[in-house]
This record gives sequence, C-alpha cells and structure tokens, in this order.
Amino acid sequence: MDAVQKANSGHPGAPMGMADIAEVVWNDFLSHNPANPQWHNRDRFVLSNGHASMLIYSLLHLTGYDLSLDDLRAFRQMGSRTAGHPEYGLTPGVETTTGPLGQGLANAVGMALCERSLADRYNRPGFTLIDHYTWVFAGDGCLMEGISHEACSLAGTQGLGKLICFYDDNGISIDGEVEGWFTDDTGARFEAYGWHVVRGVDGHDAEAIARATREAQAETSRPSLIMCRTIIGKGSPNRQNTADAHGAPLGDEEIALVREALGWAHAPFEIPDDIRGAWDARDQGAARESAWEATVEGYAAEHPALYEEFKRRVAGKLPEDWAAAADGFIAEAESKAVTTATRKASKAALDAFGPLLPELLGGSADLTGSNGSLWNGCTAMTPETPAGNYVYYGVREFGMSAMVNGMALYGGFKPYCATFLTFSDYARNALRMAALMKAPSIFVYTHDSVGLGEDGPTHQPVEHLASLRIMPGMTLWRPCDTVESLVAWRDALERQDGPSTLVFTRQGLPHQPRSDEQLANVRRGGYVLKDCDGVPDVILIATGSEVALAMDSASQLADDGVAARVVSMPCTSVFDAQSDAYRESVLPSAVTRRLAVEAGVPDGWYKYVGGDGAVVGLSQYGESAPAGEVFKHFGFEPAAVAARAKALL
Repeated sequence: MDAVQKANSGHPGAPMGMADIAEVVWNDFLSHNPANPQWHNRDRFVLSNGHASMLIYSLLHLTGYDLSLDDLRAFRQMGSRTAGHPEYGLTPGVETTTGPLGQGLANAVGMALCERSLADRYNRPGFTLIDHYTWVFAGDGCLMEGISHEACSLAGTQGLGKLICFYDDNGISIDGEVEGWFTDDTGARFEAYGWHVVRGVDGHDAEAIARATREAQAETSRPSLIMCRTIIGKGSPNRQNTADAHGAPLGDEEIALVREALGWAHAPFEIPDDIRGAWDARDQGAARESAWEATVEGYAAEHPALYEEFKRRVAGKLPEDWAAAADGFIAEAESKAVTTATRKASKAALDAFGPLLPELLGGSADLTGSNGSLWNGCTAMTPETPAGNYVYYGVREFGMSAMVNGMALYGGFKPYCATFLTFSDYARNALRMAALMKAPSIFVYTHDSVGLGEDGPTHQPVEHLASLRIMPGMTLWRPCDTVESLVAWRDALERQDGPSTLVFTRQGLPHQPRSDEQLANVRRGGYVLKDCDGVPDVILIATGSEVALAMDSASQLADDGVAARVVSMPCTSVFDAQSDAYRESVLPSAVTRRLAVEAGVPDGWYKYVGGDGAVVGLSQYGESAPAGEVFKHFGFEPAAVAARAKALL
C-alpha cells in the first residue's frame, strides 16, 4: 500500500489479496537462493498478473534479494528497478516480464517443459541435477485471455506435473464484478485440459493453502490449478472486494484505517527486525545451492561428458567447433548452384546445424511440413519422451510464441517456433515481449509474400515485414537463397541479446554466385551482390525472392546501357549497425538514384532510397492466383522494374 501511495500510481488490490498465498509459497515451498538469482536449479516463480508487481517486489526485498527499501520507495519512478510491471533483466529475481495478461502463464509452461526435458536428459541414478517447480500466480484477467486457453491446453497434454498455478479468484476486474462477463466453470475447464484442480481453497487460510500446495506436489503427472478464493484489497474497510481497490492508490485516510484494522502500528516502509529475520531466505538458499553443488561435483566425476555438455548449455555457449562447422556448411552451400525455396533451405540449415546442438528445441503451429521446421534428427517431446527436441504446438501461434520466450529465458535451450508469416499477427504481443526482454527467441516464418499464390490475400503477408522490422530489438532476416538462409540461421543461433525473425519463401529461388568477399559480407546484413564498371547510374536494393528479380532487371538495364548495382539486404538492422564506411561502400551517397524492390509495403525502404529514389512494393492486399501471375499483376517482373529504374534517371 505504501509504495503505491508514494508513487501515486499502481495496483494495491491484487498484492493485498494474494499476500497470504505468497507468504505460504515463498516461506514454506519456494526453493531459491536470493544471493544467486541465476542458480539454475532454483524454482521459477512467475507473476502472470504483473500489475500486482508490488507483491513480488516486496517478496524479493523481504527474502534478501538485492532490492532495497529505497528501490521500493522508487516504485514506478524514472530509472528505478521497481517498474510498474515486473521487467526481466531489470529486477533481480524477476524471471520474466509480465503485464500483458496470460503471457506469464504461457512463459511458465515453456519453463516447465524445459525443466522436465533437462531432468530427463541429464539426471542419473544418485545424481539429480534438475529438480524444481514452476510456480505461477494468475488472476481472472489471465484466464480470460485467449492465450491461457492455448498454453494451458498444451500443458495438460504434455502432463507437466511440476507446474503449479495459483488462481486468484477474487471475482473483480477493472470494470467491476466479473460475473457479468466471466462465468466460465474454470475448474471444469482446466480438468478438461487434463489438469489437476484443487477447488474452493480459502486464499487467506495459511493451512488450507499449504494443504492444497502439498496435494499439487503429490500429483506428478498433471499440472495443477489451485483455485484460491480471495478478497481483493483485503484489509481495506471501504475498498476491499470492490473494483476501487484494483488500480489506484487507496489514499492516506484509507491506509490509516487498514493499519488500524490489521493492528500494524509501524510507519511506511518500516519493517520490524523480527519480521525481517523471519523472512530472510539467504542462509537457507545458500545451503540449498551448496548441497546442489556437491551433487554437481560428484556428477562431474561420474559423468564428465554429460556434465560438460550441461555446463556449456546452461552457460549459453555454443560448441567449440561451432564456428568452423558453420563456415564449412556455408562454404559448401556456396559451391552448389541449387534452385530451392528458402523454406527448404531453412530445413537444410537445421539438418546441418541440428546435430551440433542438443539445445535446439523446435516446433510449429500445425504447419510442420509446410514450414520445414522438423529436421532429420528430431523426436517429438511428449510425456513419454520428455527429452525430445520438437514440440507439436497445434494451432496455437500466440501460446507457442510466448512458450518459446519462456524457454529462452529458462536457459540451456535454443528454442525456435514456426508458422506462416501472415499468422505472426496472432503472436504479435509475444514477439514484442521477446524484444522488450531481449530474449534470444527464434521465430521462423514461411510463405513470406504474395508468392504464396493461390491461397490468396488472407494468407499473403503484405505489411508484416515492415511491421516486424520497426520493432525495437527485433532482428529480421529475409534471405534470397540457401547461402543467405544458412547465414540467417547462424546469426539467430549466435545472438544472445534479442529475438530473431527468419522469413522464408514458398517458391523456389535461384542460387546467387558470390566471391569470398561477398560471402563474408552476407553477415553484415547488406552487401553488393552485382556491380558494374565505374559509378553506378542506379542502385537496386532487394531482399528475399526479389533479389533474383533485381538481378534480372540489372541485366536488362545493362542491355539498355544503364549501369546498375544490385545490393542484397537480407537484414536491415544488421546492415544499419555496420560502420559508416562500410555502409557508404555499399550505398555510396553520391549515387542518389536508388530503387528498392520488395513484395511488401514500401514505407520502410525510403530511408535507403532517399528523395531521388523509389520503391517497387505493395500498398494493397494480394490476389488468389498462381504465384507467377500474382507477381506479374503487381509489377514484380524484370521489364517493369527496369522501367521504374530508368524513370529515375
């Protein structure tokens, strides 16, 4: 209450209503070490209803994390470590950024999958390296969001017995009593998913909460939902059990009444020594981690090869021979002139890189064959084969993407997921959260343009490339052939500071021959693929399937006496990060006649073509017809592109 009041902003109701549950979970069940928030065998705690952030900040401070009272006093202020909603990487002990409701729950499903996978892969008789729970707090809003249906349905199918969710069933949301718009039989719904459900728990009775938690832990083959009936804003005489307690400070007068009702005589932010000592979890946490380290020491002696692999994965490092192997695969691809769809080139990349990476964990939203996301060494992840490396997500694009974010944050995995590019819309907020958290998630999208053809405009992405490119921190690769596809995958697998989007075609594309210098420059995001003698009259810039079109157009221009340079730019953000000198060498400022060619909305390309340039793009939705006819209809053919280029001169 005090932090929200000091900030004059925030949500006191849920923290007050869930405080009794939190006390039991954090003091009696949670296995963690406040002195080392990155200890791998810790329990994961996810506050999916992230507006209740002052609850987790209070818990972190009280149990001994590096979060001071001054940090709590600075709640929601500029530069503080206690943001309005919990942010991963900002606050020690926060496992994932939450606030967009339901996503934390989906993140947790991904984390629980990872826990079970590592346990099956590395645990050996007498040596338990991985054995922890994933705990979730969720509210009515989380369970109303569609993503909760997607993720929780799959969690039940996967039988994630160490995933335990506490449902803050207080019956109140921002608009008031939820019975006017949320009358689901939530327990029946989760039972239908295959969850173990504990109903009717008094969320303010410590023994009832503990009893339900022990029951959930005893159920090892199903995830558990503990339905806790709570009072929002509990303790506030005039605000509890009303929407008024949800999202605004209680006010000094009401807070004084709460203090009186609770018998709490201490000043704001004052914590008595006996209470602080009772909450402090540092000694217990250190002892738990020390015992685990002893197990690790014995494991390393008994199973040295497995231990080295485990240690490398958890550290987020690639194998020692990774760079040399990747160079070899890319050089081999350059030596072969193969015409292929880049979605097939993507699968070839996975077939090449996959055997080197036991941490690779893939999946598709019911488009496995179309996406080419199942490489030759894949086995399905199921309750019977928990160490499998491929998840059949079903038609759950949003849930899938948020689960992948949870996997990326968990550590020890290189997770990727796949669907058609147009369906990235379904997953949009999970992509944004990946970028916000700088999570190294990999999102694979195929069928990348009107080149999809007959399925028509509902399935033909137009605005998607531009919209993903403008997302801060998102790296998007749109390769033009097998070589660029391999480079795109390599970059995504090596990236540690944010998510990658890999965009591939349905239709076949020709191989583009390169010199050694050009091959090296692919990794710079943009490079000169075809040059001319002297200063170019015009520069053609293209990505993906339009690179071959630009090459053909340049040949036609040459026949007409026009000197054209072709720049392949598979990744604009990587190109933008290059030195001024390199970018000038590719796009010299003296050449102002530039034409960008991409089968998508043109807006983002004007930064490269400038005021004297133009863009051959799409400012409308597609048509249902064979791909070649659609491209021709919209002017994506050599003669039309060459004519646009000549019109600039």
